[in-house]
Amino acid sequence: MRALVISGGGSKGAFAGGVAQYLMEGQGREYDMFLGTSTGSLLVNHLALGDIGKLYNIFTNVQQHDIFSVSPFVQRKKGDREYVSIDFVNSLWQFMRRKRTFGESKALKRHIKRNFTKAEFDSIRKTKEDVVVTVSNLSMNRVEYKSIKDHTYEEFCNWIWISCNYIPFMSLATVNGYEYADGGLGCVIPIREAILRGATEIDAIVLEAEQMERTKILGKNPFSLMLNLFGHLLDQVEKNDIVIGKLAAKNRGVKLNLYYTPTSLTENSLIFSKRLMTKWWEQGYSYAKVKHDSESVL
Repeated sequence: MRALVISGGGSKGAFAGGVAQYLMEGQGREYDMFLGTSTGSLLVNHLALGDIGKLYNIFTNVQQHDIFSVSPFVQRKKGDREYVSIDFVNSLWQFMRRKRTFGESKALKRHIKRNFTKAEFDSIRKTKEDVVVTVSNLSMNRVEYKSIKDHTYEEFCNWIWISCNYIPFMSLATVNGYEYADGGLGCVIPIREAILRGATEIDAIVLEAEQMERTKILGKNPFSLMLNLFGHLLDQVEKNDIVIGKLAAKNRGVKLNLYYTPTSLTENSLIFSKRLMTKWWEQGYSYAKVKHDSESVL
């Protein structure tokens, strides 16, 4: 059974889309099972449908207002450079409303349902072995994996949304009395879960460079420093997930193919730029092609 696994990574998911497009169209690979965390959970449903054209249009055209109902960031442009600063007004407003997060992502929930229909949900359930998204149950301090086979359309759309909620910058969700957030807080790339569910060959797309080639510039205020800190912690979780995945694959004789980003794409993956995401999608496609061609020569 072949599985496609995609890590978390916010706007860097566009790179994963390009890699997946090459694997599915350029190499003709067909997958029985799809697993994703955070931005990966947004990608896997459309990839399971095989509708890459629709996915490309959705992903490269997404804007801040499609994600945030209350954004903690302000996006600015200086020449050709795009950068972000903290929206202190919105953050202060959240504190005044006694909210526990700096921003709200209810717009994303609406965006998911607009672009992933009940008919598409039913089609996946009939034609694919499984589609699984990762969430973090903060109340029980555990990672949970939500299968499309176990939930209704409304429930599964909610789990996709929850998988993407990178707190404290996005919404904190409550389901059945438990509080949930981004799956990446516990498992950035669910390789081991794919193996436990019966995968015998896995293509895993990791939305981070295998080796960090430059020094990170830390934030100039407590808010942006917090963003850097969270990024550092998730990098460590991701590395741990990959090590565990490699060991599980070796022990069970599973073929594991890893696809990393060739460089560090961005310092803030919660900013969505059409120009950058179109570029990253093309880079992902080219990277996968070059990687496959070089391996074929060897």
